[in-house]
Amino acid sequence: MPLTRAEADVFVRMGVAAMQRRAPAEALRIFDDLAARDPDGEPPWLLIAQAHRMMGDWTAESIALDRLLAIEPRNIRGLLMKGDCRAAAHDDRGATSFYQLALAAAAARPDMPPTLVPDLDRAEAWLTAQRTRYEEHLRATLDAQGVRPDAIGGRFRQSIEILTGRAQPFYQQPSAFFYPGLPQIQFYERSDFPWLPALEAETPSLRAELEAILASGSDGFAPYIEQQPDRPRSTNPLYGDPSWSALYLWRSGVEIPANASRAPRAMQALAAVPMPHIASRSPMALYSSLRPGAHIVPHNGLLNTRLICHLPLIAPPGCSFRVGNETRTWREGETIIFDDSIEHEARNDGTSIRIVLLFEIWRPELSAEERQALTMLYEAINLYTSQDAA
Repeated sequence: MPLTRAEADVFVRMGVAAMQRRAPAEALRIFDDLAARDPDGEPPWLLIAQAHRMMGDWTAESIALDRLLAIEPRNIRGLLMKGDCRAAAHDDRGATSFYQLALAAAAARPDMPPTLVPDLDRAEAWLTAQRTRYEEHLRATLDAQGVRPDAIGGRFRQSIEILTGRAQPFYQQPSAFFYPGLPQIQFYERSDFPWLPALEAETPSLRAELEAILASGSDGFAPYIEQQPDRPRSTNPLYGDPSWSALYLWRSGVEIPANASRAPRAMQALAAVPMPHIASRSPMALYSSLRPGAHIVPHNGLLNTRLICHLPLIAPPGCSFRVGNETRTWREGETIIFDDSIEHEARNDGTSIRIVLLFEIWRPELSAEERQALTMLYEAINLYTSQDAA
């Protein structure tokens, strides 16, 4: 006759008491007796696994944990213990899988028992050390074959960082329009753009022109995040904040004469750049300033058919710019070209202002036919929006 729940609980409490007395063999005999008396009941597999661990029997512990996890695949304690078993067997990849799943299950649980926290911290520390071991193994093996990741290029190096968990992949997630089939490139190489050296050669004159604007006493910069008419207020922390400001030369496809007339060298230099020309949308070119202490929070741009260029004109130390999983610093006269549909953010942790000449270009992967078709598509979108507003 099957045991009642209360009768089975008596056996479980007896087994736990034996384990508390550091008598795991006695506990296992009690659990075996329970299984014999109640063949239709489910044995306390977690307790059985813990008793086997106390006896140093990793194999029996692992078998018990397999039975537990077949019933409760997200049992955090069981996952942690199974990770320990695989680590003891020098199966780093298996241990990594169980530890990562345990941490994910814990993160999704709002009522985490405090007793689990030390073991979760231990698993996290193990994973950190394992990533180091794994990366050292990969680099040593590649080095023996004459392969130097840093010398090959950023993509290969980043693939190793993602493989070892030091970085995560980021993808295009534009907020307004997605064009499929384009490569996921965070930062582009400057050498890929033949028009760029001529632009960068103008840096000294462009900086002098900018400094004259700043010294005029009425530079025209305004907060970058402004309220749009008939639209919900922005939730960006820098809304209305001059810490991130802009002085537009081109805006929404229209030249701003009052500003352009003060920057003739910049306008001349930009004329040689392959900027899109889309009614009511492009070109877009401006001086973007970031004051000390400012942080542009992570965000994604509107489109993935363009790239954004920063030509740093005033680039003090202490500033950083992250796109996806790579962070760079601005250097005066060295253009940064990036895909702003990938998550990005900027900081000025220095003591003086940072200003770049910011403008957009077509993605080089787009054919002339695609650029023309996209221009007409964007203009059709704009036309619908204006008609709807009317």
